[in-house]
Parts: sequence; C-alpha cells; structure tokens
Amino acid sequence: MMENSTVLSKSAFSSDEFHSENQNLTVTLIPGLPDDLAALILSFLPYSHHARLRSTCKLWKKFFQSKTLISIRRNHLHSFDLSHLLCIFPEDPTFSSPFLFDPQNLAWFYLPPMPCNPHAYGLCNFTAVSHDSHIYVLGGSVFDTRTFPLDRPSSSSAAFRFNFMTKNWESLSTMISPRGSFACAAVPNSNQIITAGGGSRHTMFPAGGSRVNSVEMYDIGKNEWVSLDGLPRFRAGCVGFLAGDEGDDDKEFWVMGGYGESRSVLGVFPVDEYYSDAVVMEVKNGRVGKWREIEDMWEEGERRKLGRIAVIEDMNGGFPGVFMLEKNDIFRYDRASNRWKKETRIPKKLIDESSVGFVALNGELHVMSSVIEGDTTENHKSRQHKRSACLFLQIYHPQNMIWRSLISKPPFLQPLDFKTAVMCTIRL
Repeated sequence: MMENSTVLSKSAFSSDEFHSENQNLTVTLIPGLPDDLAALILSFLPYSHHARLRSTCKLWKKFFQSKTLISIRRNHLHSFDLSHLLCIFPEDPTFSSPFLFDPQNLAWFYLPPMPCNPHAYGLCNFTAVSHDSHIYVLGGSVFDTRTFPLDRPSSSSAAFRFNFMTKNWESLSTMISPRGSFACAAVPNSNQIITAGGGSRHTMFPAGGSRVNSVEMYDIGKNEWVSLDGLPRFRAGCVGFLAGDEGDDDKEFWVMGGYGESRSVLGVFPVDEYYSDAVVMEVKNGRVGKWREIEDMWEEGERRKLGRIAVIEDMNGGFPGVFMLEKNDIFRYDRASNRWKKETRIPKKLIDESSVGFVALNGELHVMSSVIEGDTTENHKSRQHKRSACLFLQIYHPQNMIWRSLISKPPFLQPLDFKTAVMCTIRL
C-alpha cells in the first residue's frame, strides 16, 4: 500500500491541488497522516457516502469532487469491492432527476437532469447502459413540437453520457437510426456499445408505433456510430446482453424476445405478435460476425411473451446466468435445452405484477416493488392520513439459493412506476 501511496502523491494528489487557497497554513485531509495515505483511505469509503462527506470541510469537499477519485477507486479496489449502484430514471430525465441507489447502504443521491431539448418532451422507452465511469442514455420515444400531428410520438436518435468524474452530462453523436425499446449492451474492454432493433412506441400508447431491424455500434473513443448487419426480422421491445468472459476477446451479443408484426382483433384492435426465439451475433476483437437464429425458447401456449430479464455474469467466464421474472416465479435459461426452467418463487407475492423492477446487482437478483405505508396523525381540528411510498426489495442469491428482503424510503414524491421507469447498474 505504501508503494501505491507514493504513486498517488506524485501524480493524482499533489499538494497544489488541495492547498492552493492558503499556503501559509498546513492543512491535511486527515490530521497526522500524509495526504497520499489519507486520500487512499477516504477513497475506499462507499461511493454513496461521498456526497454527505463533502460538507465536513472545504478540503474534503474539494477531494470528493476531484476528477481523480473515481480512477483511484478503480485502480486500487477489486471490481467486487466497488460500490454496486442502481441508477433509476423515474421519468423523462430532461426534467426529472435520475437517482443512484446503493442497496448495501440503503443510500440515495440524485444526479443532475439531462440537457433539455426545447422542442421535445415526454421522453420514454430509452435505454440506459453503463461503461466504466459513465452512464449512457440512448434513443427513446418522444413527442416533438416540430412534427405533425403533434400527438403522434416519434423515435429519437439522441445520445447522452453522464461522466462521474466531471459530474456533468455530455452530448454525443446521434445514432444513425432513431429507435426506442431496443436491445443494447456495452462490450467490456473494447470501448464499444451495440444497439439492435427498436421502434417508436410510446408508453402512453399500448400499441402501434414503428419497428426497425437496424443494428449499429458506437465507438466511444471516436464518438461515431457504424452500421452493422441488420436483424433477420423487425424486432422492437427486445432485450440484449453480452455473453463471454470479461477478459476474453470472444463474446456473443444475444437479442431475445420482443415483438414484430401485429394482427387485428375483430378488424379493429391491434395485437402484437411476440417472438419466442433469439438471435446471436459473434463479437471478436471488436469485429462482429453474422447473425444466427436460435429456435423458440418455449412451447406454443406455454407463455405469451418474454418476461423481465436480468443477467448475472459467470465468475468462471462461461455463459452468464440469464433469469426471467414471470408473475411471481423466476426462471433460468438453460442454453443446452434452449428452455426456461423454474428456479424459485418470490417469497412475498407481488401486489401489482405489471409494475415490478427486476435487475441483477453484485451477483444477486433484485425484485423491486412499491408499497404504501400509512401514518395516521391527529390534531385538534382533524385527522390527517399521510401516505408514503417505500421501495420493497426481495433479493435472491442464485448460487446460495437464499432469499432476503429490505425496505427503503426513496426520495420520489410519487410511488415508482416500474412500467415506465428505466434502470441500469454501474460500479463506481
């Protein structure tokens, strides 16, 4: 550790950076310790505590706002020792701040809203994905005042990135094809993000909207998008994930589920035709191969569509654990048989099965739902009933096959609607 401290003192944490305001006084981050060692100690504190610690003193505020803090944590902490955080976008991020949630410490803190487009509103069905110390917000469905008719949503090609080092949003090159409700995955160690499929459907409308089969890859270093071979069929509302060891060059980009064409019931009501298959594209050394189709993953009549998907990386570099939440049951995808097999059942039955969050975080599956707690208060004039929304998490560890639960009070004014909320995970 002393070798690391010496390196830090010569590069990232020089005395000029923190003591430039008053050179006559000798002020240290932690009294009695060299600044390089103190900086290393403070950087090991959970990321969710940093915002509260800034108010301790001016020097700590400057330290916890420094651009080098994230890089120190990544260089000196194992990936499993980093803070595993959940980023939640409750609504349109251009006017409603996204939040970071730390389930381990039950801590919440907000991020600044995304830059606003004066001509667009009601952004939804966008995709959020993390890569290194950034969160990318791509595409979506939006209402645009410059289009006609005004009440018809259109897909967006906008791309933004939040930089946790600078704490600012950055505008990126727009996608070649506008899209929302699409499959997306970041390729580790290659500075690339792949997007596939999508459409223009808005959460305000249960049907309709366009579908696309285009696929493109974003080069983070060059800030440019490149078109790839399209999907075999038009596919929107699909999910995507990457399979393969993080340190291996041979990976596969999987796209599951979604919907394509629609049919009419009684010649009036449009109904989506959901896919029960998957398609896979090989990704090797930054290059991509051809798409290959995987047969149906369930028998006809077994289920109508793919449920919510969460993916847990395999520690040994094999195929990841792919889990599906369907009502109150969790299924695991078996690659050998190309079938979904029941893994477990949620201990406490969900009240609203349509509004539930399902994510993989730090090797565990998190099933999230909003619950209302009542608090009755009485005064001399009247009795007031105050209702507050809490976030109830049921957490399952697939390796140990153990359930646990916790409850947290989120900073939202209204209960979180998981039907429209967008979430992604990040390690900082």
